[in-house]
Formats: sequence, structure tokens, C-alpha cells
Amino acid sequence: MQRVFDERAIHRCLLDYCRGVDRGDPELVASVYHADGTDDHGSFKGLGSDFAIYVTTRLPERYQATQHTIANTMIDFVGDDVANVESQVCARHVRPPRVDEGLMLETFGGRYVDRFERRDGAWKIARRLVVHEWNMVEPVTLAFPPERFAQGVRGPADPIYDGITGEQQT
Repeated sequence: MQRVFDERAIHRCLLDYCRGVDRGDPELVASVYHADGTDDHGSFKGLGSDFAIYVTTRLPERYQATQHTIANTMIDFVGDDVANVESQVCARHVRPPRVDEGLMLETFGGRYVDRFERRDGAWKIARRLVVHEWNMVEPVTLAFPPERFAQGVRGPADPIYDGITGEQQT
């Protein structure tokens, strides 16, 4: 039964990472790494805590919105407190219109190859390597008018923080 709880904790950590990146929440992103945990994202190599600041600063400068999804997560335990974890990732980035083009969607397909460690009872990333598999850019034609749905935003004004419950998260 402990393995089920461990897998759930690791999976929640992966989901917290995706939410933190997409909502621009550097504290949430940093929380998934151990203090000495590292991230190799190709364009960034260093501590996970530094990556949290880098990604939540850089993405809003370049993109209107992002969406990171993970799938087919494989968790292989090595003893009681170490797990090698592979997750397929699809990252979508909506690029604002430029003079020579309209709205564009950049899509990245790859894998997160992680070493998770349980320290002081908490499963977190000790090492992450992002592996590129494919990518593409395509024009976007909106299917729905923006006012049809609640709109996602980066930061505490996003509906996940206060729109559903009516309570501001801290």
C-alpha cells in the first residue's frame, strides 16, 4: 500500500509543477524540487529553485498563455526512497501576433526524465532532464470568442485561486 501512496505523492508533485509553470507561480514550481535539486531544460541548466524564477519570468515575456500536460508516467522505484520517473510532456505556448503573422501556437513534445528522492518524508525532484522528441509551430484560428469562458491568467487572479471557491489562496 505504501507504494500506492508514494506514486500518488510523486504524481501530485508533477502536477504541481505543471500548474506552477502555467499559472506563473514560482513558489509552487520551486516546491517540487529539493533544495539542491537540479533542472536541465536545455536553455537552462541549474538549481530547480533558480529555474522556478527563470521559467515564471521568461514565459510571460514571450507567450500569452501556456499549457503543460503530462501523460504515460512511469515510476520505477530504486529502494524505498528513490524513484526514476519518466513522463511524456506536451507543452503548448500561445505566441502573441507579430507584425508579419497572426497568433501562433508553439508545441513541444518530449519527456521529463526525473530522479525523485524522498527526504524528510517528502518526494521531490533531485534531478530533471528534459528530452526533446518533436516540436512544431502553427497558426491559430480561434474557435470560440474569448468572452465565452472564464479566462485563465497567470498569478493569484486565476480562477483556480479564487474563482471557484470565492476564497483567495495564500
